[in-house]
Amino acid sequence: MEPMLSMQTAAWLLGIGAGGGLVIAGVRWSGQPHPPAWLAMLHGLLGAAALTLLIYAWFTVGLPSSAQLALALLLLAAVGGTAINLMFHWKMLPLPKSWIVVHALVAASGFVALLCAIFNRPPVV
Repeated sequence: MEPMLSMQTAAWLLGIGAGGGLVIAGVRWSGQPHPPAWLAMLHGLLGAAALTLLIYAWFTVGLPSSAQLALALLLLAAVGGTAINLMFHWKMLPLPKSWIVVHALVAASGFVALLCAIFNRPPVV
């Protein structure tokens, strides 16, 4: 397995998942308490697939330091997303907008760090 291919595939998965995340945020900001369950599940599944790929690459072939930073940030975002799902969405409670914003900012930071690793640029921290 080549680390670059793993990072590129993970970036595509995260990019598609981010599109779903934007739709989820749009649904919440439109006044609905939570998005459709299938959309939230797809969003989480795409993120989990990308994380799994990055973790596997890290353990088998290694990742550059900016990709490791991306992995740490994306893991933190995944914990936050899981908390939002289990504490609010699963119980049919309105999703807290502040949690959505923090989740999105951490995930976007991880995505940018991953893109920096792909394009061989040091992340700005």
